[in-house]
Amino acid sequence: MHVEHHPLTSEFPELRDQIHVLKTSNAHFAKLFEEYESVDKSVCRAEDGLDALSEVALEDLKKERLQLKDKLYGLLKAVQ
Repeated sequence: MHVEHHPLTSEFPELRDQIHVLKTSNAHFAKLFEEYESVDKSVCRAEDGLDALSEVALEDLKKERLQLKDKLYGLLKAVQ
């Protein structure tokens, strides 16, 4: 079963321009963005069966992805 990635631009399509601006102008945002993408990729690989993770480890990764998304969203809303 193929699992969809959750790219930030798909999660917040109305903030696509701000995401691009912050990725190129804010080092903290760019670092969090890279972490989010990496964790999202790890979640998808585990859900696709490409990487073996326990249910607990997978849930921890999903929680980490959610925390990163919340932080990124907060930064995005702060510059609006």
